[in-house]
Amino acid sequence: MPRELLIRVGAAALNNTDVNTRTGWYSKSVRGDTASGATDGFGTNADGDGGWSGTPLSFPRVQGADCCGEVVAVGEGVAAARIGERVLVRPMQPVASDGSGPRLITFGSERDGAFAQYTTVAAEHAIAVRSELSDVELASFPCAFSTAEGMTQRAGLGAERVLVTGASGGVGSAAIQLAKRRGARVTALSTPAKAAALGALGADETLVRDGDFPERTFDVVLDLVGGRRWNDLIGALRNGGRYVTAGAIAGPIVELDLRTLYLRDLSLFGCTYQPSGVFTDLIGYIEAGEIRPVLAGTYPLRELRAAQEVFLSKSHVGKIGILVAD
Repeated sequence: MPRELLIRVGAAALNNTDVNTRTGWYSKSVRGDTASGATDGFGTNADGDGGWSGTPLSFPRVQGADCCGEVVAVGEGVAAARIGERVLVRPMQPVASDGSGPRLITFGSERDGAFAQYTTVAAEHAIAVRSELSDVELASFPCAFSTAEGMTQRAGLGAERVLVTGASGGVGSAAIQLAKRRGARVTALSTPAKAAALGALGADETLVRDGDFPERTFDVVLDLVGGRRWNDLIGALRNGGRYVTAGAIAGPIVELDLRTLYLRDLSLFGCTYQPSGVFTDLIGYIEAGEIRPVLAGTYPLRELRAAQEVFLSKSHVGKIGILVAD
């Protein structure tokens, strides 16, 4: 297609969005945690709004939001010099607005992704990367780290106190590194068994996720969990604090007393749309060695189902990579 690239996929990685899209969890008809999408999802009542954009998905669909690969062909209007480039694909891809505000599509959701030997993408969304890291290490960055970087940018995070929920996951572990890069003091919310690994990533302390939260302590909460303890997270913010969400693995439906919001001058941010600069900033951090991959394991593409089963156990820290190239 004009203005597109053909990419030979070297590696991909797993994300919650791969599972959530497959099970239909993004549908407003699903009201439970991310595990509930498998029973409430596609094939029942979630067909009409099960994708990121809130519109029906078309099938068949190749998933895989993370992609590292090599450009092997270019479409009309793209310089032939791009052939041979090693690239990372921007997972959140802005599209023209329909008048309702910023819009995007997600690689591996509204268009085919990286769980394949080859994929295509608009040339502007494949960014050359110069790094000694392996393909599978690089593939661990795009979705998780761009989500976390988008959250920190929206929050305007600086040398402040920040609480990161879901800290052992792909986005959470990325948020720890990116928050430390900005000079923040990071408190991770996880389990005692994962505290040492999170400390190695830069977390200054780890709180037990089912324990007591300190009140009015944090300038910023970066939340990927939601669910029944949501109001405890709000209570942990200082007056004038900022709450930022890009996930709800423990459940999307919460209750808010609006008096808490306005009497305490809190700011709430939902983060999905990413300005294009978020991803190019991320490429710069990778090339400068300012962030590092966190790979819990790798699987060949033919074992994708087994890899997702391990992913869903949530026993790991960081990302699970998928090797595509032989």
